[in-house]
Amino acid sequence: MKRIWVDREKCLGCKSCELQCAIERDSVSRTLLGSVRETPLPAARVGVFGTTGRSFPLQCRHCQDAACIRACPAGAMRRDEATEAVFVEREKCRGCWMCVMACPFGAIIPHSAYKVAVKCDACMHMEELACVSACPTGALSQGDAGDFQKVLLAKRGRLVLFALENPGAGKVALEFTGKDDKP
Repeated sequence: MKRIWVDREKCLGCKSCELQCAIERDSVSRTLLGSVRETPLPAARVGVFGTTGRSFPLQCRHCQDAACIRACPAGAMRRDEATEAVFVEREKCRGCWMCVMACPFGAIIPHSAYKVAVKCDACMHMEELACVSACPTGALSQGDAGDFQKVLLAKRGRLVLFALENPGAGKVALEFTGKDDKP
């Protein structure tokens, strides 16, 4: 399954991903200007939390053993066989919010106007995820576990290169924290 990966260092907290998600997934007009005039307002399936420089976009993690699926008494919370994405079947949702309470990440939102749960379904009907395509800094990316490992290796490589080019950087950090390398 392709997943959404977040690079916190690149996130500005601009909420472009939230806006695009709400417009693409819940708006009738499919435009920003039109969507702000709609009643009820479109609901985003991703939320950006924190302040600028410390923000983090949060969406459903599509857990392997999803607590929301087990908690749903109506069977509205389901997993798509082809994509492995967890989604809400709106017609079956009773609005009991058991899935909201069961989600360990807080990624399911109660949509009070429609009395249904709203969550990221990894844009199953789209080729590219709305939040990923809207991110101006590339903080959000889509890929599988292999893609993520490549990103991690590249970051580790930059850290190693920095350490090699700046041999005293580690010692400065130890002195700053008040720790020394002697037992």
